[in-house]
Amino acid sequence: MKGHWENIYSTKQPNQMSWTQKIPEISLKLIKTFKISKTANIIDVGGGQSTLIDFLLASGYKNISVLDISKNAIMQAKNRLGEKAKKVNWIESNIIDFKSSETYDLCHDRAAFHFLTNKEDIDKYLKNISKFSKRLIIGTFSNEGPKKCSGLDIKQYDENSMKQTFEKVGFKSISFSRSDHNTPSNAIQKFIFGAFEKDL
Repeated sequence: MKGHWENIYSTKQPNQMSWTQKIPEISLKLIKTFKISKTANIIDVGGGQSTLIDFLLASGYKNISVLDISKNAIMQAKNRLGEKAKKVNWIESNIIDFKSSETYDLCHDRAAFHFLTNKEDIDKYLKNISKFSKRLIIGTFSNEGPKKCSGLDIKQYDENSMKQTFEKVGFKSISFSRSDHNTPSNAIQKFIFGAFEKDL
């Protein structure tokens, strides 16, 4: 899996990747709904080249981590951010192998979770996330979205399957929203976002 993503990020520019967003509007809106402080501990899973980090820094958030399986993705994000990259904790890891000594007030994952298609990997993800995060924002392809991405199979979700998946590890569903993502090539990808939190 790591080799696949290192190859993707070494051979393609952001405008050649279907998930690229100029402005991560839904993610930013959902983060605001949680009303967490600017010093809250936030982790962006599969953040790679996402511009979410740029907007969080510009909004004044202080404690941000970005986790990605690809060293190339992280290096490109650092290059884009320049000096601002020093304000971010960068983690090169597969989320299903990640062991954290930190507790995060918010975990954000747009378009990483749906690449986990077998029960063992999904269970590892859920176990890890439930250990270190108090709140979740998960964005995946919906049941009306693509069935493959970047040459890999994905797992689609709807409101019920997302609710069942995350509530079994202690998260309560707060809201769901669907969106049409316009890719750089002007195709439409159907996404669903879920916001969850534990009883705090």
